[in-house]
Amino acid sequence: MASFSFFSTAASTRQIHASILSASKLAGVTPASRLEVRPAPEMVSSGIPQIDDLTGGLPRGCLTELCGSASSGRTSVLLAALAAATQRQDLCALVDVSDALDPLSAAAAGAQFERLLWVRCGTTQRKFPPQRHPSGALSAGSDTEKKRKETDRAGTEGPVEQALRATDLLLQSGGFGLVIMDLGGVPLKLARRIPLASWFRFQRAVEHTPTVLFIITPAPCAQSCTTLLLKVVGKNLSGKKLSALSYQLSAKNVFCNVEGHGFSHVESASKKIGAFAPKAPTHTQLLDALHIEAELLRSRLERKPVRSVTATFTAMRVS
Repeated sequence: MASFSFFSTAASTRQIHASILSASKLAGVTPASRLEVRPAPEMVSSGIPQIDDLTGGLPRGCLTELCGSASSGRTSVLLAALAAATQRQDLCALVDVSDALDPLSAAAAGAQFERLLWVRCGTTQRKFPPQRHPSGALSAGSDTEKKRKETDRAGTEGPVEQALRATDLLLQSGGFGLVIMDLGGVPLKLARRIPLASWFRFQRAVEHTPTVLFIITPAPCAQSCTTLLLKVVGKNLSGKKLSALSYQLSAKNVFCNVEGHGFSHVESASKKIGAFAPKAPTHTQLLDALHIEAELLRSRLERKPVRSVTATFTAMRVS
């Protein structure tokens, strides 16, 4: 007579339930062999051929960050990208945090203002409803006075907060081929206070759209949210790094021979273009040209990690 053994213990029952549950979860998982390869984003020109050769252009639907200190040439890259975008009939938006855009320089670079939305940020005061008893006297140390001061501080919206809110609205509205947020004139400590959640929000908002999100910062701030990270450094024609675009020499130590270094004397330049009065100080110098060195720090478009690759181009003064 055959004998059969039955296992109906609690442990075996739990194992059966666990195997069924894991099988149901795995049923919804797509194997790696069936995953679709994400298509490469469309690349558009940055307006500077050397940067296009270095990076392939600016990717649509991605966040591109350009960092550089003052006098690094970041504004020249910004104007070139703006001119290239407007010339290819893209609607552009510039969120100018420091209100530093020079329209004459933008026009000289080739930007078309009829296709540009210029958002100029500044400190504003929100309007709050009046107090219930506005005529009531407030003592300096009272709780009501402290609450009023806290409300006044909370009601002041700085340029950075305005820029973040404006950029969010622009990305959510859509329809722009290029959105630039210029944080170059913002102190580095303040720029790095921008929460990482804001950068993630921008990255998700621009994803799967034809918009190029271009951020100008004094130093890398968006961290892992950037698809393309570039750094620019300004140098004169002799290859030395500049700490300022224009500078003055003391009258006791007049530098007489600066030709070939990117600078020229005002006196000699005024005779050529007639832009300065004859009584201009002889020790003053004009910037004729600036060598800009661009370095590719990060690119998520490549499967292999990016090594330090640089490109050099020259920005000329337009008379």
